[in-house]
Amino acid sequence: MAEPDSIDDFILVMNKASESTRASIAQQLKDAGFYKGKVTGKFDQKLYVALKTFGVELAGARKFQTQFGQPVSSVTDYLLELASEGSGDGTGGGPKTTRQTYVTSPTQTAKLLDTVAQDLLGRNLTKAEKAKYTRLINSEQKRQPSVTTSGTGFSTTQGGIDEQQFVTEQLQATGEAKNYRATDAYTVMMQELGGLR
Repeated sequence: MAEPDSIDDFILVMNKASESTRASIAQQLKDAGFYKGKVTGKFDQKLYVALKTFGVELAGARKFQTQFGQPVSSVTDYLLELASEGSGDGTGGGPKTTRQTYVTSPTQTAKLLDTVAQDLLGRNLTKAEKAKYTRLINSEQKRQPSVTTSGTGFSTTQGGIDEQQFVTEQLQATGEAKNYRATDAYTVMMQELGGLR
């Protein structure tokens, strides 16, 4: 008997298959991330849902294969391929998205704050100023977590903040930084003109 071509036909065959065959297929579905819970040889709702979810993935793969002139996978070959890759992320083999909030400590932030303050203010920040800007950075880090999306063969991360850019923008907006820039520019101009010697 030829292998069923559609997932619906494959599900009908699984309904009539032996328990050992169903257990084997259920294990492959679990390895591929489609089946949740303990693997059994029963034809139940868990197996049915796993097969239907796998069917969506199979349909997408077949569409891609047809569009780009690749051999079209059979139901069992594609299931075996996904099971051997072992997505195991619990999302049915699809992409997984995680949000990560990275919050720096005062010691991690102190050096960055002093470096930026030296450039913009010509001095290091006081302890109270460092505490203030560390709180601002941490608040922004919580507001803009980085979001990572990963799947088979890819991973992308977006978001998060550039702490140095954030601190620079905060300090540039202060009157002291504007005054320091103006004084610094005046000093450079006077030196160029031979004034301050």
